[in-house]
Amino acid sequence: MKIVNTGIKYQIYDNSLRTFDSLPAATYCVRFSKLSDFYLESRPNMQVNETVYGPHESKVEKVIASYNAFTRSLGVILSGAKGIGKSMFARLLSTRAISAGLPVLIVDEAIPGIASYLESIDQEVMILFDEFDKTFAHPSDDDKTDPQSTMLSLFDGTSNGKRLFVVTCNDLKGLNDFLVNRPGRFHYHFRFDYPTADEIRTYMQDKLKPEYYDQIDAVIGFAGRVDLNYDCLRSIAFELNTGLPFTEAIKDLNIVNLNAERYNITMKFANGVVYTASNVRRDLFDPSSEEYVRFFNKNGDFIFEVTYNNDSVQFDKTSGTPFVEGKDLTFEYRHISDDELSDPDEKACYDAIAQIKSTTPATLSFRRTRSRDIHYAV
Repeated sequence: MKIVNTGIKYQIYDNSLRTFDSLPAATYCVRFSKLSDFYLESRPNMQVNETVYGPHESKVEKVIASYNAFTRSLGVILSGAKGIGKSMFARLLSTRAISAGLPVLIVDEAIPGIASYLESIDQEVMILFDEFDKTFAHPSDDDKTDPQSTMLSLFDGTSNGKRLFVVTCNDLKGLNDFLVNRPGRFHYHFRFDYPTADEIRTYMQDKLKPEYYDQIDAVIGFAGRVDLNYDCLRSIAFELNTGLPFTEAIKDLNIVNLNAERYNITMKFANGVVYTASNVRRDLFDPSSEEYVRFFNKNGDFIFEVTYNNDSVQFDKTSGTPFVEGKDLTFEYRHISDDELSDPDEKACYDAIAQIKSTTPATLSFRRTRSRDIHYAV
């Protein structure tokens, strides 16, 4: 029997009771009970049992080095779509934090009063908020209490103690304005994007049996039309390793064509002239579809229209970029009468058309629009 005395209260426990002056370096989930208030529930430490792709490990070391150098709390935001490496990074960082002696607390519920409870833990810890944009979602119209706002004082580090805060986020717009672009609260913001063609090739070569390497180009070509995260690539690799060709494997996987994608479409000519149509919605999966693209000059004046068939779309084996060869395109141009040539704008359009007609079309290429890089290019 063990007896614990706090104030005038004595509580009796069995002999499994243990007491600590500080939390052991392990992994815990924050829980709440109406009877016992907040408490920590131990769980197995997170592990990484697969190959790590990209600069994850170097960035983890960067975070740990910065945390050690800071005299205050350090915050890290991990943002990006599902299945592209945020959880992997969080597991790596958690493993590294524990090896450095930091307990890891996982917060996966928005419980009223949780900020005060976390502030009461008087030691250095890593606190991981999983899918913070969803767990601490913005309030509905009939509820004016913003769960994220209640956490700001904790993130500010105004209380005593130093902590490593890590937030994972699928939708950046779901974060409070007082979190983004506030390096005083969150020093780092690591943005995760879909794997590139080179990264897909590396991943598939690592996961596939050598006899199925000939299917990799088909996967890269498919990724030129559809965003494939690592979850998708893992499933595709499993199916290919059973001996199925990619064209058959993709039919039964839970990777479906729900709507058309948006592309920046570029028309290149042999003489170096280039026109681009931005953010155009296209479905490149309908082989019988005839499509057209209209191109304009910098003043917004229509210059020409290109027509192509989806069955003529090819894929660059290196980049996965969809394209149509110039020989498979038909053109229609802006009609300009002789009387209109006295107008400077019409004359500029006429000269642009003449420049195009004097050469041959090279390629019409498609690049899916992605969320722009959130960091400044300097």
